[in-house]
Amino acid sequence: MSTAVAAREAPAFARDRLVQLWILMKSLSDAGDAIWTIALAWTAVQVASPATAGLVVAAGTIPRAVVLLVGGVVADRYDARRVMVVANTVRVVVLVAAAVWVTTTGPSVLMLLLVAIAFGITDAVHEPAASTIGRQLVRPADLPAFGGLAQLGNRLGTMIGAAIGGFLVANAGIEGSASVDALTFVGIIAFLAIWLRPRHPLDRADAEPVLRSIRGGFTHLRRTPVTRLLVLALSGLNLAVTPALGLGIPLRASSEGWGAQSVGLLEALVGLGAAVGALSMLRWKARFPARTGFGCLVAQGVAIPALGLGPWWLSSLACLTIGVTAGVASALLGAVFMTTVDGAHLGRMVSIQKLGDDVFMPVAMVSFGALAGLTSVTVALCAFGTAMALLMLWPLNNRMLMSLRLGEA
Repeated sequence: MSTAVAAREAPAFARDRLVQLWILMKSLSDAGDAIWTIALAWTAVQVASPATAGLVVAAGTIPRAVVLLVGGVVADRYDARRVMVVANTVRVVVLVAAAVWVTTTGPSVLMLLLVAIAFGITDAVHEPAASTIGRQLVRPADLPAFGGLAQLGNRLGTMIGAAIGGFLVANAGIEGSASVDALTFVGIIAFLAIWLRPRHPLDRADAEPVLRSIRGGFTHLRRTPVTRLLVLALSGLNLAVTPALGLGIPLRASSEGWGAQSVGLLEALVGLGAAVGALSMLRWKARFPARTGFGCLVAQGVAIPALGLGPWWLSSLACLTIGVTAGVASALLGAVFMTTVDGAHLGRMVSIQKLGDDVFMPVAMVSFGALAGLTSVTVALCAFGTAMALLMLWPLNNRMLMSLRLGEA
């Protein structure tokens, strides 16, 4: 079936039960992941020193970064649905093996490290393929709504999973948490294998050696200015806001004597704002999505310094603003990325963009902490927020990117 025919037969997004069920299943899996993440961290601090526990929690990041570009090649060469089935099957095997190991011998640092590394590798293969699913299911004009609903499902699933995770690991141990997470992946596998079928299949990349295919991705990036601009801009998207929220809010609350409960409330306001922004994408169709998305991120950069200025209510308003702009921008810019990048290179472009976050985020976190220590948290928030706002002005000056419309992509 051709893409054009599939597009005509696809129902309106509001009545698209296949897409809605897919997002629901993915949200359940996100809840399972949150349960497992809490179980991993809690068990690590019980069986190891704080330093070793930190190593366990971060153990998956290095193999993920190493394999991520290969995951992009796999996503461009093979059917995304089948790649996801294989990756999720490996995850189930790893989780079941971990549950059996803990049941027979008890938890150990070695077991936790092996599971974290295995998950990092499977994530690197799974994520580039999974990122292309939206483009293969809905019309280009519906991608912002798809992104908004998927983002809302992710946040709700993570929130519910986190709420359940502490109770579950306390009463059923890490083996119980692993079993629940494995069940969510079994549900995803069943849905992918039985029901999910792409309506708009992407062009497949030519079969060639992996290193040559990776070089081909970077060559495409160099020769395609709009794609290059999007990948670079989106790679730096979280380098200011993540340190501001992850370190800036706790440091400000501590220095002002607001108490630990205020940290949770401020973070919750970010999540609430993001949910509101994501929900707005279900009905609102921006005429020029890239212009609106990057404009929102300029506003987000302006809001970050407000976290370090004035009374508590101003920080609360800043958190709500950061959340709303993140929800809108993520949906719109994700849609622009999906429809702008050539289908045969989409997986590799996703992997390159995600690699930027993996490589530079530790540097951004350390730099924020160092600047806050040498000066103050207010100075660090102002510096990072201003840098983000100025950085987002760069894509806003690209006329071709700003004039893109999703229906014409």
